[in-house]
Parts: sequence; C-alpha cells; structure tokens
Amino acid sequence: MSREFNVVIEQDEDGYFVASVPALRGCHTQAKSLDVLMKRIKGAIVLCL
Repeated sequence: MSREFNVVIEQDEDGYFVASVPALRGCHTQAKSLDVLMKRIKGAIVLCL
C-alpha cells in the first residue's frame, strides 16, 4: 500500500535543509543536501507511522 504526504522544505540560515510533514506531528529532519534530506524524511515518515 502506498501513501502520499506533503513535505515542506526550507533552508535555514546555516545552509541546512529542513523538511517537515504537516500531517504527521513531530515528523521532521534536516540535512546539508537535498538528496540526503529526501532519504531521511522518507525514513522519518516510516518511523512516525
């Protein structure tokens, strides 16, 4: 079964990318690159579910 979630991505003042999933309370992560960020947020979603 496949589920889709909206992910909000912002860049902080230190250059890190920060991703959060508004539909899943407390589901967020950060990384220096977008490639790593996407892998991390997918893992965070799995953990939050």
